[in-house]
Amino acid sequence: MISKATIDTVFEVTRVEEVIGDFVQLKRAGSNFKGLSPFTDERSPSFMVSPVKQIWKDFSSGKGGNAVAFLMEHEHFTYPEAIRYLAKKYNIEVEETEQTLEEKANTDLRESMYLVSEFAQKYFHDTLLHTEEGKAIGLSYFKERGFTAETIKKFGLGYSPETWDAFSKEALGKGYQLEFLESTGLTINKEERLIDRFRGRVMFPIQSMSGRVLGFGGRILTNDKKAAKYLNSPESDIYHKSKVLYGIFHAKQSIAKLNNCYLVEGYTDVIQFNQAGIENVVASSGTALTPDQIRLINRLTKNITVLFDGDAAGLRASVRGIDLILEEGMNVKVCTFPDGEDPDSFAKKSSYEDLLAYLEHNAKDFIQFKASLLMDEAKNDPVKKADLIRDMVVSISKIKDRIQREVYIQETSRIMDISEQVLLNTLAQMAQKDLKEANKNFREEQQKAFEVVKNDEPIAAEKIDVLYELERKIIEILLLYGHKSEDFEDVVLTTNDEGEVETKSQYKEYKVYQRIFLSLQEDEVELANPMFRGIYNHLIDYFHQHETFQIEQYLTQLPTEFSAEVTDILMLEEQQTLHNWEGQQIIVKRKDQSIAQYVSETILTLRWYLVDRIIETLKADISTEPDADNSEPLSMAMDYYKLINAFSKKLGRVMSRYS
Repeated sequence: MISKATIDTVFEVTRVEEVIGDFVQLKRAGSNFKGLSPFTDERSPSFMVSPVKQIWKDFSSGKGGNAVAFLMEHEHFTYPEAIRYLAKKYNIEVEETEQTLEEKANTDLRESMYLVSEFAQKYFHDTLLHTEEGKAIGLSYFKERGFTAETIKKFGLGYSPETWDAFSKEALGKGYQLEFLESTGLTINKEERLIDRFRGRVMFPIQSMSGRVLGFGGRILTNDKKAAKYLNSPESDIYHKSKVLYGIFHAKQSIAKLNNCYLVEGYTDVIQFNQAGIENVVASSGTALTPDQIRLINRLTKNITVLFDGDAAGLRASVRGIDLILEEGMNVKVCTFPDGEDPDSFAKKSSYEDLLAYLEHNAKDFIQFKASLLMDEAKNDPVKKADLIRDMVVSISKIKDRIQREVYIQETSRIMDISEQVLLNTLAQMAQKDLKEANKNFREEQQKAFEVVKNDEPIAAEKIDVLYELERKIIEILLLYGHKSEDFEDVVLTTNDEGEVETKSQYKEYKVYQRIFLSLQEDEVELANPMFRGIYNHLIDYFHQHETFQIEQYLTQLPTEFSAEVTDILMLEEQQTLHNWEGQQIIVKRKDQSIAQYVSETILTLRWYLVDRIIETLKADISTEPDADNSEPLSMAMDYYKLINAFSKKLGRVMSRYS
């Protein structure tokens, strides 16, 4: 396992904004950064990163935490995986201590699949470079494609031997279980005979955004007509082809930096562009473009340039992806290559400067592209021309921004020589049709919902849970001010010269966490909410064991189950105030208010609330029978009312009720 010294070093040098910036396009927002949520499909940024606190919060999904928590949520890393990833990113040497049998046993199924996939990538790569068969067949092929040794290493290219079970035998011999060889699709177990899925193919590892091997693409080099030219790993728990883009690991930083992504079709297109010096390129790996793949790019940039070869039939088939991109609120350009050329071949023969110049000069707006693509066959046929115009308006209708829609209508009017009004009317008809369909679907859903709840009781209006908010406020105070020393007012009973008992105030210095702990102990109060109770106990233990408190260091030791809640509390100031807290008797710290005053008011308000609940219980015990003796509950209730009155005077506000 990883030593504590290594973990401490990783947390010390890690910058959360740098880590998340590799996966999400972040923009400065005051002292923080914001971006689109990588966990939900949204168009307005609700994802916040705080460099000061070294935490992030996704307000759309409720997730949050530090850099490690982000990697565990986004990349499904285990804690050690996240630490190793950060160590590699910041060039920190990982110091290992021996792993226990229990820790080994706890390695989950997904992690086992990752480990098998990573072993396979290394095996295929070593076979390519260090065996006679690999060099004669696989390496020769890659060299013919013009790939350098550096490029082959960068993309981890490999070769799977022609032998039926060469890889499977090697993996089993190294201790990898057949269960995971099968679940990743690397091995086919057919009638108790093991068969390597990719035997006799050159191998292209498919990586996640963080660089983990998810699956493989394999190209056959023989002329076997019965075998597929390209073969991909089957769907698995770690590989979903509709959610993966080939090359995204190598492209992510360049995409974010240049604010543009080139989208191609094949593995070799991506590799050849990288070798030419253009890294902001990804491929859909031979599958039709999907919304999930587009959203992956959308986290890094709003701009996509789709690159097509000169095959007209292929172009028309690929144009459908443009509307999907527009629906995600992104900007689309299209660049085609000369007849007989594709991105791979064109990049191979071009210098970096020439390739970049060609892309910049030939990238067309999607409207211009659609017009130029189909006008030749439509110009002498009014019906085909009308269909083309309608197709262009359909694409425009996918655009969410009204100004952009207006500009594209004007451009279409100019290119197709048709009035703007006709186009606007057509656009309005489409919108009306979509709205009608949406309303129909909504009514159907409403009817279904009504049928489910029509016999149920009416739903009461939502009411703020005051106890929840007060307990949450206590956690917030501990996180923000728990380590600070303040002078707190203590009320003591004294006897004056006449022998009368009177109260007297005196001030004593406490740590804030000590004051809260002693107050709750004195009242024998335990937080009711299980989550807050767990965080409270963890915080108090931490304060007792450490002389200093830094939120960044504390978060490194925070149990995972508390991470989202703690982050949510720490990022409260980034949210708009949604409730009238003062009206609900929930204290909110004012700028002119001391920490000691804030703490005292919060504790007093909690006491007030709890006493009020006791009064309600006593009232429920009062009998309405004529001969009933209610003296005891009435007396106790009156005593508690006096206590509430004392709280009210202490708080300096008019007595209010929670009921």
